[in-house]
Amino acid sequence: MKIVHSALDPLVSRFGIDPAPLAAVADRYPVRISPHYLSLIQEPGDPIWRQCVPDTLELEDDQLPDPLDEERLSPVPGLIHRYPDRVVWLVSKECAVFCRFCMRKRRLGQLLPEPRDSRQAALEYIAAHPEIRDVILSGGDPLMLPDAELDEILASLRVIPHLEIIRVGSRAPVVLPERITPGLCAILKKYHPLYLNTHFNHPLEITPQSAAACSRLADAGIPLGNQSVLLKGVNDDPAVMTTLMQRLLAIRVRPYYLHQMDLVRGTGHFRTSVACGVRIMAALRGHTSGMAIPYYVIDLPGGKGKIPILPESVKREGRTLMITTYTGEVVEYEDV
Repeated sequence: MKIVHSALDPLVSRFGIDPAPLAAVADRYPVRISPHYLSLIQEPGDPIWRQCVPDTLELEDDQLPDPLDEERLSPVPGLIHRYPDRVVWLVSKECAVFCRFCMRKRRLGQLLPEPRDSRQAALEYIAAHPEIRDVILSGGDPLMLPDAELDEILASLRVIPHLEIIRVGSRAPVVLPERITPGLCAILKKYHPLYLNTHFNHPLEITPQSAAACSRLADAGIPLGNQSVLLKGVNDDPAVMTTLMQRLLAIRVRPYYLHQMDLVRGTGHFRTSVACGVRIMAALRGHTSGMAIPYYVIDLPGGKGKIPILPESVKREGRTLMITTYTGEVVEYEDV
């Protein structure tokens, strides 16, 4: 499972591009592209290229590094407790691909502490809070951990009596499908109820290899969901999104969320208007199976939570959306 730690040389040799602008961006936001994902690029600027190759626009965006307030909502290192009954646990700091739109882009290139060093504190926090019934393993990518380490983490969670559900968020089926081995699936299968949400953004990512990876997970009894991000120049088109959602169902992956692009520094060139997302959802409804229709959500700044974009939850005042959160609070959100 070789990882390309600096993908600039293969890009230069294959496409004959000038590496200087890319290197300037990579100095701030490093580049990593797995060989499988690199092979999916057909030409510069295509939907795969845009997701993994640096763009000078990344250095021109002045949004917040942590708009979702994850650092503030972290009671112990590596654990994010935003909602009352669930936590996100950052168990890995590695990814097979550094996505250019990453919600945790602030962490790229940073000297981060080893997640294993805070593992006991996270487990003790979860055990001490009986209201927590659901843990989402994230990172980085949890499936970048060795099998034995992942097995140990899952076993430690399963002995906590009030913990009902374990979820894993991983892009490995998309960008590193060879990681989804029979051995890994056998480990995950031991800890049901366990769910896995993956991250396909474009139909070109659904390949024989990624389909086989999802099949191995589904055959292990693991329900699969997909969280896409609405990305300008990648999938901000009703026909593309319809094809993606239909092909996901064909490989036994249920569309779950379509995310409005977070207000993360270095990602502004990917943002679409909310109206674009609403148009795509309107194109899906009635024109394809209800199973193929995800929730279109905004993850509100300040750690206010994910809110589905529904007529009763959103009002517009000029360029400002007035969004009602799950707690009843009205939050102002500046649209493009």
